[in-house]
Formats: sequence, C-alpha cells, structure tokens
Amino acid sequence: MSIYIDYHVIQTVPPANINRDEDGSPKSTTFGGTRRARVSSQAWKRAIRRDFADHLDVSELGVRSLRLVADIAQRITERTPEITGDAADDLAAAALKAAGIKTEKSQPRKDSEVVYTKTGALLFLGNPQIDELARLAADAPDGKIAAADAKNVLARGHSIDLALFGRMIADSPDLKVDAAAQVAHAIGVHPLVSEFDYFTAVDDRQDDDNAGAGMIGTVEFNASTLYRYATVNVSALHETLGSGEATARGVEAFTRSFITSMPTGKQNTFANRTLPDFVLVSVRDDQPINLASAFEDAIETPGNRARAAAELLLQRAVDTDTAYGLTPILSLVVGTPGFPTNTDYAAAVNLPDLIERVTSDACARVGESS
Repeated sequence: MSIYIDYHVIQTVPPANINRDEDGSPKSTTFGGTRRARVSSQAWKRAIRRDFADHLDVSELGVRSLRLVADIAQRITERTPEITGDAADDLAAAALKAAGIKTEKSQPRKDSEVVYTKTGALLFLGNPQIDELARLAADAPDGKIAAADAKNVLARGHSIDLALFGRMIADSPDLKVDAAAQVAHAIGVHPLVSEFDYFTAVDDRQDDDNAGAGMIGTVEFNASTLYRYATVNVSALHETLGSGEATARGVEAFTRSFITSMPTGKQNTFANRTLPDFVLVSVRDDQPINLASAFEDAIETPGNRARAAAELLLQRAVDTDTAYGLTPILSLVVGTPGFPTNTDYAAAVNLPDLIERVTSDACARVGESS
C-alpha cells in the first residue's frame, strides 16, 4: 500500500507573464473547448526547487548542471589541496566516466574563449553524491576509479529534491531515480483574455527638443485564476531516501514550497506575486486524483471566480469520492475569508498547521508499513 498526498490550489494571478512560450507570449492551452491560461509544470517545479534553499540545508539538496565536473574538481581540491586545476578536472571527469557518464570539452563562444569540461546532458546530483565522488577521485591510486565504486556512489545518498523530482541519465539508465512528486500544468478556470501592454522608455539624457521615447515595445500578459495540482508518493519518497526523518523534511518542504512559491517570469514588470486563495490537501491510500475536470466547463460568470472555483473543486472532490467509494485518510483546507472552509469533507486550518498535520500523518503511516 502506498501513501499519497494530493495538493489542490486555487490561485488568482493579476496581470502577469510568469511563463512564456518561444514567442514571449504567456503559455496557454485548450481545455473543455475553451482557451485557458497555462503555466507549465517545469516552471513551477523550478520555483519549488529554488524555494527549497530557504528551508533545507545544502547537504539535503542537489545541483543540476552541465558543469558538475567543476563542482567535483573544486571539492577534490578542498580535500587534497595539492590537486588543482586541470589535474582536479581530469580526476573529476574520470569519476563520472567510471559511473558511465560521458564528458566533453565545451565549444568556445564568440564572446568568450573559455573552454570547460561538461557532461553531455544536464546531470542532477545530490550534494552528498558530489562530495563522495570527490573523495573517491582524490583517494584513487593513479586516478583509476572502479566502475562499481562510482556507480555505488550515485545509487545512494540521494538529496531530497532529487528524490522528489527524479533523474534520468541516458548514458547510464541504471542510475535513474523515479520522481516521487508529480506536478500538473496549472490551467485557468475561466476563458483566457490576452492583452498587450504598449510601453515606452524615456532616455534620461535626451535633448530638450526631443519628445520621443528612447525605446518602445509591447509585452503580452493576462490575468487568470488558476487551478494547480500536484501529488507526492510518500512511500516512494521514503524508499528513495531510506530515512523517515529525511522523508518528513521532504514532505514538509514540498508542501510549503508548492503552495507558496511562484515562477519569476516578468515579475519586475508586473509585481504579480500572490498566495493561493484556497488550498485543499488530502492524504490518500488509494490513488492520486487530479480534479481538473471540475473546470472543464469554464467559469463564465463575472464576479469572484476564485470563490466559485473553490466551491466547484470541493464539490468535485466529494462527488468523485462518493461515486468510487473512496475515503481520504485526511483532508484539510486553507482558505481566505469568504471561501468555503466550514465543510464536512475537510477540516479548516492555517498553513503551518496544515504542513505539520499532513507531514506527521503521511509519514507515520509510511513508517508503519515499512
């Protein structure tokens, strides 16, 4: 039996462009035959990972980069000061190669002649794994590192963010880590209305007889109320981390950061940072359930669409569980004044209490079954 935590969020975002497509326009999708605003799961997962740094120790986090050779080399030098420069880089590359991960020299750019050693694709390693690879490389006689030893380092000691979001290594598929968290693309609950802001920038040093602007342009934006959903397989998270304490810290961090973080696209232009209007979180032992179908019919009526969305969301949760004979282990809601929080389906709490209760309940049940 697996334990899941489902997160459902209704969040109003004022004029913004927090997640752009290749043309610079806010991303969108068609749902229920209606064009809606959309924020990609990748954008919000990036925001969550960045927010982790405020709540978790660096030893519990990882690094995703093409330049991990430099990170390993730096830690080789910190361990063994006499190994520096190219020698440290070569040892770091050798450690990755022993694990089956290819490296290559970068191509110099037009604006820089700097060449560095990089991996063939983005590589996600936990900080403990980077430390262990550095130790293995620094202690290896003549730089010869056994493949079994290198692979063993990357097969254990996973960081919390790595366990939550997973890792795929094409060069060494046996080192993949299945993600314990799944994050859906956020979608608008009402029809999308795109707008354009025509802006000008004035040259502070322009001549007095020049009334023109130093720059003109347009930026596309929209204002939307979004439905956001994510789920965490707490049992899988515990299996990857191998520690009840680390699992609890992971659940606590994800719960807080998923609810409160936001992508940062164009935020200096729009100052669009908000907190959710309504949050429903359920601990389940059956399966994750995305409730996006509550908004297949777009909310067309004017007024407080966030409140209408919260009411539809709660009703869909009740109807779905009733139809399929399901009962969540625990359901909690956080809502601002005027939102439906006094219900038989879920107990109303504030965010700190929600984080504490969800973490303790879910992790206790995983501990009992492990």
